[in-house]
Amino acid sequence: MFGGFGPIILAIIYFIISKCDKSITFGGQEILLGVVSLYLLAFVHAGASVFNQIEEWGLNKSITFHFGTLYLAYATCYFINSWLPFDIIAFLIFTLVFLAVYVVVWLIVYFSIKYHTKKISEKLKN
Repeated sequence: MFGGFGPIILAIIYFIISKCDKSITFGGQEILLGVVSLYLLAFVHAGASVFNQIEEWGLNKSITFHFGTLYLAYATCYFINSWLPFDIIAFLIFTLVFLAVYVVVWLIVYFSIKYHTKKISEKLKN
């Protein structure tokens, strides 16, 4: 559903960069690769949710596969598009930021679902 926002945001970022630094230009190949990459990321992101729906898997296993799938997809995309330099320090920073954002988003979703489930259970009791 939100897959279309990635390319729009990419276009805005490319526009801002080109206005801030006139020496940087973006060709059709970079724009096409960026747009296709973002659609693939949206597809992988949506598909990775299947790991959370496998009832036989425990929470740890589903989170590990979900995180691993997203991490590999994002890291690959960032390297292919040269959004992340092929450098160990940049890679470590990317990994730490990705992990931190993943944990924060996961906790927000977890506590939101827990809160709403509690409210629904209370309504059902009444």
